[in-house]
Amino acid sequence: MNVDFHLFVDNFVSAVEAKDSYTAGHSDRVADMTILLANKIGLSEEEQFSIHMAAHLHDIGKIGIPDGILLKSGTLTTAEFEVMKSHSEVGYSILKNNPNLKVISEMILYHHERYDGTGYPRGVVGDDIPMGARIISICDTFDAMVTRRTYKDKSSIEEAVEEIKRERHKQFDPEIADAFIELLTDEVSLEEIRGIVRS
Repeated sequence: MNVDFHLFVDNFVSAVEAKDSYTAGHSDRVADMTILLANKIGLSEEEQFSIHMAAHLHDIGKIGIPDGILLKSGTLTTAEFEVMKSHSEVGYSILKNNPNLKVISEMILYHHERYDGTGYPRGVVGDDIPMGARIISICDTFDAMVTRRTYKDKSSIEEAVEEIKRERHKQFDPEIADAFIELLTDEVSLEEIRGIVRS
């Protein structure tokens, strides 16, 4: 039986969308941006595909987060945020036992790590964070900044660029940050990204 892996992933993400309508649209946007960024950096088509699939699935662990926390419209308490942070570990645990998904599961596990080592869940530093996770991290953060939520207004693309500049060497790999900023300041690629975040 031939299975369209991309379609299967889309269906899998729909399980989270059933709980949280924001997640699937967010995951689609992040996945589309990772392709642009991975291509900009010069990664192979195989690497781009793996990162794209991991980006679609990066929030799949939210299926294990209680609705009262996942769907809360206000600011999470410290305890609630600790529960929310577990979604990367939950997502990893869902996929880790499939040897064909090892690379993807590790990107999901590490997509909230920070380049300076202050992220979660493992506090991994710099280049020890998988390249795909570093790419997903910046696209994930950018989409969260420029998307309006019930508890926050959206930032402009210009404001997001300034935030990314501030977080070079801290939250983000500086080379990946610079490549993403180039995408956001190039007229052609910026229009593509505007199309993605409007979708």
